[in-house]
Amino acid sequence: MLHEPIHQQLARLGLRGAADALARLPLNDDLVDTLAALLEAECLHRDSLAQARRLKLARLGQRAHPADVDLRAQRGLSKARWAQLLSLNWFKQHQHVLIVGPTGIGKSYLSCALAKAVIDTKHSVRYLRLPRLGDELSALQALGRTSHWLKTLSRIDLLILDDFGLVSMSESHQPLLLELLEDRHQRGSVLLTSQLPIKLWHGQFKDPTLADAILDRLVHNAEVVELSGESMRKKTQRPTTDKDKAEPPN
Repeated sequence: MLHEPIHQQLARLGLRGAADALARLPLNDDLVDTLAALLEAECLHRDSLAQARRLKLARLGQRAHPADVDLRAQRGLSKARWAQLLSLNWFKQHQHVLIVGPTGIGKSYLSCALAKAVIDTKHSVRYLRLPRLGDELSALQALGRTSHWLKTLSRIDLLILDDFGLVSMSESHQPLLLELLEDRHQRGSVLLTSQLPIKLWHGQFKDPTLADAILDRLVHNAEVVELSGESMRKKTQRPTTDKDKAEPPN
């Protein structure tokens, strides 16, 4: 039992041969403590590097932290509702989250804060801002790499689709959205933000059959967060006080 913590650390670092040999080595208490401290430092170092890689992969639109979300703002987001979202039960069950509300209410910031919570659980996230996605997809189609793009995103645990409906998606790109959602069925989650009420989403697609298929996969298995109220941008134009939160408008 004396060597159990070190044995676990060695296994965590992938040093299984060393972990198996540990029980056969005569180690005094001082050496055990020193070795445990060194292994813990290496574990923390690797965890830090992995966290940095996950954040880089995510390409989040904003630097956001769940603790910085302003829950005093009158926008229909209670402390209980935010705590429920931060529990990540929706993510664990491969459900989606749809954040809907007017411009400037903080939809993108909230999505990035939830993404940070997911990243902190050692899962992968990828942020896509839909108004800018068209150029990227056109380039991928020209190179014949859309299949590779879809395959790469299918491995991501949480996919953020920001500002749906702000700019109409090209008709040739709309089927790719269906493929994205199909690849995530029972395997990953989508977090989507939009200024448009859900009842208007169907009209964003040229093909009504395609619209039905996309919305069925997106809305049927989703938690809906409907925000309302005054733009956070107006709030930042007023004189600030020490009590003002760090959350920016978006």
